[in-house]
Amino acid sequence: MSRLSEYRRSPVFLYLMIVAGTGLLAFAIKCIFDPVGLVTGGFTGISILMKNMTGIFLEGGIPLWFANLALNVPVFLIALKVKGKRFIGRTAIATALLSAWLYIIPELDFVSGDYILAALFGGVLAGVAMGTILWANATTGGTEMVAILIQCKLKHYSVAQIMQVLDGMVVLTGLYVFGLRPSMYAIVSIFITSRVTDTILEGMKFSKAAYIITDRYEEASRMIMETLDRGVTGLEARGMYSGARKCMLYCVVSRKEIVQLKEMIHQLDQNAFVIVGDVREVLGEGFIEYRGH
Repeated sequence: MSRLSEYRRSPVFLYLMIVAGTGLLAFAIKCIFDPVGLVTGGFTGISILMKNMTGIFLEGGIPLWFANLALNVPVFLIALKVKGKRFIGRTAIATALLSAWLYIIPELDFVSGDYILAALFGGVLAGVAMGTILWANATTGGTEMVAILIQCKLKHYSVAQIMQVLDGMVVLTGLYVFGLRPSMYAIVSIFITSRVTDTILEGMKFSKAAYIITDRYEEASRMIMETLDRGVTGLEARGMYSGARKCMLYCVVSRKEIVQLKEMIHQLDQNAFVIVGDVREVLGEGFIEYRGH
């Protein structure tokens, strides 16, 4: 294992990722979403609502950091009783850090009422932030923690389904408070955040799997192993039409290497049958090293 890999597995690096992710998320919430009233679900969305609604009788409204912390504390106490200390772990730290960042970061308006810019830029920043936090095996609590607790009682529903309902209720409340236009852009921002988060967590890990059927399988496997330095597995197969037994090759390569592989096989045997598919994640030598934290 390289020193870089060891460092990336260390608790210090993971906590640095949580610090960076929560800071970026707090910036997106306080300087982009809040100034234009984009309620993007979760406890942070509720915090934006509380700040706006209490601004009538309290100058500036309830601060975002306080609202987020106040909402999360009782949820964590219940989770501590139901799930135990190990379940909370880094999530409690991430939640505390998010509230701390919301307190530290000054109130600035970077989008000047531009809903499109807020939805796009804020969505990307929030997605990168959430992807970073989740990559470090933490969450920021909120509706996810509530959904996990509810799922303990309603086991026939998934956590994701319960979260969708909870976040949907928050967005609908935002529709009532801020109006239709901000709520529509909030939905766009939620979609962008989700896509960017997925890309951070999984998009860079995509590989390609190739199934190759050729009469020259010995040469093909040797070319792949020597040229691409990738392992190849031979699978016994039988053509159902002809009844002939063949050796089907299976290998996993990177997205860049698949182009070279197809060219090599075509040059070797123009009658070869090649099936290419996406592989979500590959753990092992030459690909992604498993992080057992």
